[in-house]
Amino acid sequence: MAAERRELEGLLGHLEGVRNPDWPLDFARAGRLYGAGVVMVANGPGPKLAGAAVDIVNEHESMEGLISVGFCGGLQRSLRACDIFAATEVVGAGPALVPSSSRTFKTGKLLSIDRVVSTAAEKAALAKTADAVDMEAAAVADRAKRYQVPFYAIRVVTDTFEESFPLDFNALRSSDGRFSRVRIIGAAMQRPFAVLPELIKLNSRTKRATRVLGDFLADSRF
Repeated sequence: MAAERRELEGLLGHLEGVRNPDWPLDFARAGRLYGAGVVMVANGPGPKLAGAAVDIVNEHESMEGLISVGFCGGLQRSLRACDIFAATEVVGAGPALVPSSSRTFKTGKLLSIDRVVSTAAEKAALAKTADAVDMEAAAVADRAKRYQVPFYAIRVVTDTFEESFPLDFNALRSSDGRFSRVRIIGAAMQRPFAVLPELIKLNSRTKRATRVLGDFLADSRF
């Protein structure tokens, strides 16, 4: 379960027999990974959209476990760009299981809130509470309890504790909570020389992060 399709594209390349389920979601794919059935879905950022996505999958598939995956912000100095972070706990939502992997990864507490943490100052304030921050894991953890299945939260760091975004992405979400590309482009063009290079840098990093995350998930045992 992810927010955006691009967070799943690294894992998609590892799947065999990929099919496209006709479900009312932004993105859905099903296939097999080393013989095991895998369903990947993305439905936009935030807990409401994430929870709805899990409910839709549950209507069509028998779930043996739930893995919240995607990008996260690092809140601690020890988390660097493209580090894999496996939550041992989602703050306020309870514990999470940790996979077995031969690859290096970090562990700690994950804070899951319905907003983008955009500035280094915000991250410093939240660092007292958790090690990393995302927007969907708490809702997925809630559904895992509801459907009585194991829960994991595996994230890859795309912005570190000392970094701030060039835009306030919270102001650029549509009424349903999704990020509006039209609004993002419009906001960027108001300060193109300051914003566009930073967005290009972020896009390049997220492409690398997607590959790192996909390879980690494919190499892990849950």
